[in-house]
Amino acid sequence: MILYLVYLMAVPALIMLLARRWTWIDKVSPMAVLYVAGLLVANLTDWIHQPGLLEANNLVGNICIPLSIPLMLISCSLTNWRAGNAAKACITGFCSVLIVSVAGYFLFRHNNNPQQFAQISAVAIGIYTGGIPNMGAIARGVGMDNTTYLYITSYDLIVTGLYLMFVICFGKPLFRRLLPSRLNPGSSSPTNDTQSSANDSQPPLPSSFTAIVIAIALAIAVASYLLSTLFPDNLSTPMLILLLTTLSIAASFIPLVRRVNNQANQRGSQPVAFTVGLYFVYLFCFSIANACDIRQLDLTGSLNILWYILFIIFGSLILQILFARLIHLDGDTTLVTSVTLINSPPFVPLVAALLGNRELIVTGITIGLIGYLVGNYLGLGLFFLLAP
Repeated sequence: MILYLVYLMAVPALIMLLARRWTWIDKVSPMAVLYVAGLLVANLTDWIHQPGLLEANNLVGNICIPLSIPLMLISCSLTNWRAGNAAKACITGFCSVLIVSVAGYFLFRHNNNPQQFAQISAVAIGIYTGGIPNMGAIARGVGMDNTTYLYITSYDLIVTGLYLMFVICFGKPLFRRLLPSRLNPGSSSPTNDTQSSANDSQPPLPSSFTAIVIAIALAIAVASYLLSTLFPDNLSTPMLILLLTTLSIAASFIPLVRRVNNQANQRGSQPVAFTVGLYFVYLFCFSIANACDIRQLDLTGSLNILWYILFIIFGSLILQILFARLIHLDGDTTLVTSVTLINSPPFVPLVAALLGNRELIVTGITIGLIGYLVGNYLGLGLFFLLAP
């Protein structure tokens, strides 16, 4: 197990170092390289199936996101956050999932009991506007049987994995071609530039101050996790994300943190805390790929459910792009919204890193938290609307 943990932690660090030397890695995206490498290891060897390795893999994945969110958010400036864009993206994202889900219900229900497919539609809405916590609550609320629930969770794993692969490999160039970004990823706002200029005359901060910023972010991660354990299981994940986001944003206004971030911006580089957070995102991506053995997936169940989930995920993506073109929403915001709804908020740092736009983390997580709040209402409401 120790050897496997060393492998998981070393490969992302190595790819990050090689990306500085070999420009093709940076152009393709270190994340795509890691994802493909992890998939090859998972599917061409039996190493991952040794006792204890899957548990170690899950542990690494579960730790990475609570660490990456505060490290990346504490490096952001809210002066660059556009609440109007977030509101438009949230509304169009929810509408896209709802419209496609209802359309899919009428397209795919013919081979199923209409009552059962209304349950499936309700649970799908809960997953793709809220997340896994909503899924369990809605399934119980509509009386779904365990077999159907198992099919949905299995097919969701398959399709969201395909979707994530699509985003990592093609999302950035495709969305920026279809919806040209009017934002300058990672750039500073005029306010931030003014602050940086004001700091020109101040002496450079010693490296120990950067270490303090990283320590603050890690303390936020630990405190958020401990506080989230005080809540019931169905609320612990949403509360963890909420606490991580709120405390990290508050910490980004600490004068010392702002000075460290501004000094990095002056040098034209990312803050060190952000780079450390980026490493944990890459580690998260690599751990997911190493756990994805497609040889173990069973596609022989109720295929109508599989086609329905495929229709929702990729159909809502197409509809969201069309809405974004109508309301002139940029591609980066549209992509991060789609991922936070389909894959859940913990994947937001991954997309922000892929796009090189750390300011989108706040937008993505905010939309995801709104989804957690309204997902149950949307799912149960749709069930009572569709059920015969």
